[in-house]
Amino acid sequence: MLALLLLFALSSQPLLGSAEASPDQVLDTLGKNLRADANYYIIPAKPFTICGFVSCFNISGGIALETTGEACPLDVVVVKQNLGLPLRFTPVNNKKGVIRFSTDLNIMFAHDAYDSRCPHNSLVWKIDPFSKEETLITTDGVLGNPGSHTIDNWFKIEKYEDAYKLVYCPNVCPSC
Repeated sequence: MLALLLLFALSSQPLLGSAEASPDQVLDTLGKNLRADANYYIIPAKPFTICGFVSCFNISGGIALETTGEACPLDVVVVKQNLGLPLRFTPVNNKKGVIRFSTDLNIMFAHDAYDSRCPHNSLVWKIDPFSKEETLITTDGVLGNPGSHTIDNWFKIEKYEDAYKLVYCPNVCPSC
């Protein structure tokens, strides 16, 4: 009996299933957890450099809405010299209300960003399925509702050096 007990105690493999740890939480610029019920601005990790006659200086920018082709839906663009528009992040599993690395989430412009040019389009981001030369992010996505019909609407936040990056690599539909 003692030998059997020692065998179990010295085993390197857990006998019962162990729970996977949750991914780390994403932090804002103040070091606080990103929350699903708050507005945020995305600031590019590498500022733009503008040079004048006397000197050069770095200008940060943000994310905003603009037309880059069709009038609607509006596309997601980087703008210089201002913070852009506020955004919200909604994870696929919103029970805790925090945003974690490498988990599927919807990104949408906050309601403050309403644009009268396309009043019938949602402010949820999605990959433009009709863009042939380059990948464009546009709006008029679907909030929540994971599945094959909303696969273009899911993004993730990943660590990248000393900053974060947004990636399109959804897991919400494993068979898609």
